[in-house]
Amino acid sequence: MPKMKTHRGLAKRVKRTGTGKISHKQAYHHHKAANKGPKRNRQLRARKIAAAAEQRRLSRLVPYI
Repeated sequence: MPKMKTHRGLAKRVKRTGTGKISHKQAYHHHKAANKGPKRNRQLRARKIAAAAEQRRLSRLVPYI
């Protein structure tokens, strides 16, 4: 069976956690940041875990990360 290809666009945007889940940066952080409160901007800075329903689909796109 041939090797699977990694989806390079997704590989640049996600990382795998120690438990094997896929994490990503939160959207809406940079655009019009001055209009958002400091607490909201601080929370948007943190990495988020991808939704449970998406984990299997994303894992197939990036099998080797």
